Amino acid sequence: MNSIFNLNGKVAVITGGTGVLGSTAALSLASARVKIVLLTTKKNNAIQIENAIRNKGGELLVLEANVLSKASMEEVRDKVLDKFGRLDILLNVAGGNMPGATIGPGQTIFDLSMDDFTKVTELNLNGTVIPSLVFGKVMADQGFGSIINYSSMAVPRVLTRVAGYSASKAAMENFTKWMAVEMATKFSSNIRVNAVAPGFFLGNQNRKLLINEDGSYTERGNAIIENTPMKRFGEPEELNGVLHFLCSDASKFITGAVIPIDGGFNIFSGV
Repeated sequence: MNSIFNLNGKVAVITGGTGVLGSTAALSLASARVKIVLLTTKKNNAIQIENAIRNKGGELLVLEANVLSKASMEEVRDKVLDKFGRLDILLNVAGGNMPGATIGPGQTIFDLSMDDFTKVTELNLNGTVIPSLVFGKVMADQGFGSIINYSSMAVPRVLTRVAGYSASKAAMENFTKWMAVEMATKFSSNIRVNAVAPGFFLGNQNRKLLINEDGSYTERGNAIIENTPMKRFGEPEELNGVLHFLCSDASKFITGAVIPIDGGFNIFSGV
């Protein structure tokens, strides 16, 4: 393997580690001999991915944690440093949506629930900011590291329905760029902060929204496919190449970037 892509021995903390995207990233990085710290709200949810990584000889630490609690993140930080003595990678995968922050069929923006909007904002924005502050300080002290946040196609394109999710991910993307500048100018040029912007990948949260029980596309699913030049949904594993790139020295002059992985959705006008 080319040494600039070598991740052997690096330590990665992954929030939202038991979701489809988080667990896929964990398994892929573990296969590159990265030591994985998987954060989850319920440890039982991690059994399957934990077994998969351990069966391949990977080194793994599973911790229950709350990304919205600085104290919880600091507790994780201490355990990571006690066990590994360093931190190379932070993947902020945790995020999500709520019904009240979504504009359903027959609704308008005036039906938005501010309570749910606030909760979605806290999860997608604060749930990235807090881990970035806690683990970013470790990187600042040691002088190196890579933070990778998870943005969305809901930022560059106005997607119907997902009002709260779109606004919170847009704020998170702005924070990614701001943090990139802060870390490079005040701490070390060896600390990079970037984001990936997945297109439409089938997961537990969106499957019923995109796929009917008979396997055909829903109306929304068809609309997405029609506006995706590659004419399909993505597979979670198709994020891994970019993740490995951003985690490695191959991307050491890249910071503040948001890389779309979307089959061309963000560049297609449909006309």
